[in-house]
Amino acid sequence: MVRNPPHISVIIPTLNEARGIVALLDELAPIRAADGEILVVDGESPDGTAGIAAPLADRVLSAPRGRAAQMNVGAAAARGDLLVFLHADTRAPIEALLRLPDLLARSGRSWGRFDVRIEGRHPLLPLIAWSMSQRSRLTGIATGDQAIFVDRALFERVGGFPDIALMEDIALSRRLKRDGRPLCLRDRVITSGRRWESKGVARTVLLMWWLRLAYALGVRPDRLSRIYGHRSRPD
Repeated sequence: MVRNPPHISVIIPTLNEARGIVALLDELAPIRAADGEILVVDGESPDGTAGIAAPLADRVLSAPRGRAAQMNVGAAAARGDLLVFLHADTRAPIEALLRLPDLLARSGRSWGRFDVRIEGRHPLLPLIAWSMSQRSRLTGIATGDQAIFVDRALFERVGGFPDIALMEDIALSRRLKRDGRPLCLRDRVITSGRRWESKGVARTVLLMWWLRLAYALGVRPDRLSRIYGHRSRPD
């Protein structure tokens, strides 16, 4: 049976996600059933992520480790007109994903993101999630945790994600904003709170504020990545 060209390509960068990738891809099965496609781009995980994902995705690709490089490889291989970049520790609202082409068409926008909910026990996590969504709505800048979606032609026109070690989502948003502000959906993705809870909520919030300020002031992303602590996996 020949499948129709996909309307949506969901691109998932992975690194050592063997424990969670099956649950994520199972949740995304309705996208494939509705003529979308799922691409997993693995950063050479030693835990077998690629092999585990293969039966549940349309394609599993390999790329040099780093979200920017992995997502660009996925975008180059994707066949859909709309690209959705979904972190492996984030769950997206399926019905909203299926409606994205219509929502963008009606809004006149070419890119956007979701509001976010952070999964975890700490009482400050709902406030952090709310502030992330509101800040993004005010500034027109999206983060990777919010599942950025973008018209393929626009993504290619701006040159995709810059190949930098950190802040690739901020840099892409700045490029896309030149075409227009994002469509900010109130439908929420659910992202893991492990980064905040493992490193300390207050400490992580202050670190992220500092990193964003340092990036705005011109500090190199590779230096920021070392400060952030990228070693074996993207968080």
